[in-house]
Amino acid sequence: MPDTVATTVRLGLYLDLMLLFGLPMFGLYTLRGAERQSGSVLRFRPFLATVALVGIGLSVLGVMVLAASMGGVTIGEVDRATVSMLVSGTTIGTVWQVRIAALLLVLYFSVIGWRRPTFALAALSITAAVALSTLAWTGHGAADEGTLGWIHLGADITHLLAAGIWIGALCGLCLLIFRSAERMAADHIVLSHRALDGFARVGSIVVGLLLVSGIVNSWILIGPSRLSALFTTLYGILLLAKLLFFGAMLLLAGANRFFLTPALAAALERGDGEAAIRALRRSLLIESSCAFAILALVAWLGQLAPPASAM
Repeated sequence: MPDTVATTVRLGLYLDLMLLFGLPMFGLYTLRGAERQSGSVLRFRPFLATVALVGIGLSVLGVMVLAASMGGVTIGEVDRATVSMLVSGTTIGTVWQVRIAALLLVLYFSVIGWRRPTFALAALSITAAVALSTLAWTGHGAADEGTLGWIHLGADITHLLAAGIWIGALCGLCLLIFRSAERMAADHIVLSHRALDGFARVGSIVVGLLLVSGIVNSWILIGPSRLSALFTTLYGILLLAKLLFFGAMLLLAGANRFFLTPALAAALERGDGEAAIRALRRSLLIESSCAFAILALVAWLGQLAPPASAM
């Protein structure tokens, strides 16, 4: 079984589960009152229901890929007994069941419950957070034991949730900003500016959590004694690329917060926000591309043995 298949499935799960968690969170901290209703500003119900179904499909495919890898066969040759043993008789299988249950709850809350949109978004955020956190139990964060293991797992989950908030915000902002001129009425542009300003405050916390949890993970997976030789390995090169893309995202987020968002506010006062909207669209498109590249690198890194495992 080629590693590219497992890496692609894991990339899909990262993106899918982060969107499921981050977009409802975006609705909670940027939208107000009736704006949170599905279809009022963002079409939460069809979007999240579709993403939840894709997540269930990717999870099923993921367990089949793992079973095929364990048996040294292709996916088409995997038998039901092997999959059943993996799902019911291993820790990974238990985690998989928790994820599927959480995704079914996400699907449930994404379809019903919109008479109370704030409750729906909160329930979606909580259940999607559980689904997203299960990825930490199938990665390097679950390899350690004792106190160190719990610290590593906690840092991994924190990293995933913080990244999910950022990914969900990028998705929400793109859905708001990338609209036709006919749908970009003045009140919608004002709402988009408020959303950008709201994420700017939340983003500072997100960046802090990413940095702290990233340092903890790096200390455990790499260790200070291996830093000098780190970037001579494939793992180190991929990690360096990830850090460069993360740095680019920080620069773009800073530009959005301190230049482009204030420029949009000034343009709104003049009654002309088209140029500011175009600049924001370019920035969000580049930032989203960097985020996708980071997730692809993380999915690849998850298939490689970290330097600390060479002890």
